[in-house]
Amino acid sequence: MLLQTSLEHVISEENHKNIIAEHEDVMICCGRMGPMCTPVYTAMETLKPDYENVKFYDMAFDSSFSHVIRDLPECSNFMGLPFTVYYKNGKVVHATSSIQDTKQVQTILDDRFGE
Repeated sequence: MLLQTSLEHVISEENHKNIIAEHEDVMICCGRMGPMCTPVYTAMETLKPDYENVKFYDMAFDSSFSHVIRDLPECSNFMGLPFTVYYKNGKVVHATSSIQDTKQVQTILDDRFGE
């Protein structure tokens, strides 16, 4: 199941592993097409042109392989969707849950992936 966004999609556990291994800065938003998730996808789509060093992906929360995000220690206390994870050099450097607006996402991108 693919989400209806213009972002690249994480399509398998192996794909996730390769993405975070092959790219230095990665943001993955794991969610559904619901009211808490779509603003985060929109923020990612809006910010993507300004962050050429960051690879932006979505992942369907209900997919069989989304456990690679859901089961992260950084996500263990999350209650609301989406789960958004930021990776640097294959390691989690930040994670958020629930709705985020463009400014909140931008602040995290600047803090974790800025020059």
